[in-house]
Amino acid sequence: MEVVVCSDINGLRSIILMIMLFLILWSSTTVSSSTGINSTSKDRLALMDFKHGINRDPLGVLSSWNYSVDYCPWIGVNCSSHRHADRVTALNLSSYRLVGSLSPHIGNLTFLRLMDLQKNSFHGEIPSELGGLFPLRVLMLSDNSFEVGSLSKLQSLGLSKNYFTGSIPASLGNLSSLLQLGLWENNLEGSIPEDLGRLTNLTRLHLDNNKLTGTIPYSLYNLSSLLETDFMSNRLSGTIHLDIGLAFPHLIYLSVLDNRFAGPIPVSLSNASNLVSIQFQMNHFTETVPRDLGMLHNAQIISMALNQLGGSTTGDDLSFIPSLVNCTRLKYLIFGDNFLRGSFPSTIANLSNQIHWISFGENQTHGTVPSEIFTNWVNVEMFSMHSNRLTGNIPPNIGKLQKLRFLYLHANELLGRRPSSLGNLTFLSFLYLHDNNLFGEIPPNLAASQNLLNLTLSNNNLNGSIPKEFFGLSSSPLLLDFSGKALTDSLPLEVGNMINLVTLHLSNNRLSGALPDTIEKCLMIQELRLDGNFFHEEIPIAL
Repeated sequence: MEVVVCSDINGLRSIILMIMLFLILWSSTTVSSSTGINSTSKDRLALMDFKHGINRDPLGVLSSWNYSVDYCPWIGVNCSSHRHADRVTALNLSSYRLVGSLSPHIGNLTFLRLMDLQKNSFHGEIPSELGGLFPLRVLMLSDNSFEVGSLSKLQSLGLSKNYFTGSIPASLGNLSSLLQLGLWENNLEGSIPEDLGRLTNLTRLHLDNNKLTGTIPYSLYNLSSLLETDFMSNRLSGTIHLDIGLAFPHLIYLSVLDNRFAGPIPVSLSNASNLVSIQFQMNHFTETVPRDLGMLHNAQIISMALNQLGGSTTGDDLSFIPSLVNCTRLKYLIFGDNFLRGSFPSTIANLSNQIHWISFGENQTHGTVPSEIFTNWVNVEMFSMHSNRLTGNIPPNIGKLQKLRFLYLHANELLGRRPSSLGNLTFLSFLYLHDNNLFGEIPPNLAASQNLLNLTLSNNNLNGSIPKEFFGLSSSPLLLDFSGKALTDSLPLEVGNMINLVTLHLSNNRLSGALPDTIEKCLMIQELRLDGNFFHEEIPIAL
């Protein structure tokens, strides 16, 4: 296969991609001069060999290039002025209308860090000796007519985490032996070429974190050998092919996260029985969640948050949960920010005891929180069911979740007292219970967690005083919100111990007395809300 690189946008992309490939995959010994020649002489001879490869120099830019000892002042040549003085570090001859070929002796410029030959008329093959220039960091050869030799046996092409722009070259479809293609974290735009569908041996396709638009080409669904495919964080739209699970029967990893896809979640996903990770969050998917996801016995991550799933008139949008009992390796189940309706089936407690994160916040679910889940989910670190219509009490056995770090149950209709067992959660960092109908005093043992960072209990039916234990923590929280309703007594002097406190909300309570001067020790505080109370006497000077 011979790829001729021209000045059109696909050609430009091709040359940059192929050049980077040469740097990554080939290292060759440089063309050596005769023994006894010092390093600076080798640099001068390499530059003269470069000049001899030029057939036309209409602007005369190389007229200063001769056999004089000092080559550093030559046009387009930059040398080091430090440790390796007089060694060529940059060759910049862009836009000089030079015509010719690139000498392989360029490989003797062993300190070269930049070479810019853009917008000339170079032709012939790109010398493989470039692969031996290990200091080379910037190589710009676009807008020429270079030829690249055969790459028909190439199996892996990794060009990720660069600054490539333009579109994905259709010519990549000629790399018939390619098994892995990685272009993630660039600035690539435009649509995905249909030609990639000719890479029938491809097992890994990573195009994530670019600016790609359009749909997934139908031709890609012919790549039945795919194990991983990642389109995350682009601007792709349209629907996911309904037969994707049949087209990719061996798929292990699938991510379309953070795009603009719409339509239903394909039921055929369950046919890709090897799937470990499914990430469909942050799109516009609608309709119901497929009920047979439980056929994915190897699944560890199922994430479909931030879509428009659910909203059924029958109110059974959670009917897919019982089948997930078969996913014995499941660790992350994330469905927050959708329109899911219905109550949680009791079988949710039978999900994998490997569950780390479970999120159904910001939906339209109702009913109670099944108490059984807090017995079985011994590895849970994050539990989120906030912003729903949940009722009933917080189950007291929630204290069994010894690894819990994030608990979000705010903005529901939960009743009763806060379970004292919450104080057993010594790893808890974020506890959000605000905007419910909880009542009673604040349990002092809530302060037992030395890892507590954010605690919000506002807009409930609290009463009593603020436990002093909160102000004696060795590593004080960043945010405390006890605003709303009926807390009484004064603000403890120990508030000055909270040296890391950033936000303190105590507004709309019945707190009274003087504000303690010790509050001046809270040097990190940025937001202090005390309005709607009965504080009196002078405002501390520190405020």
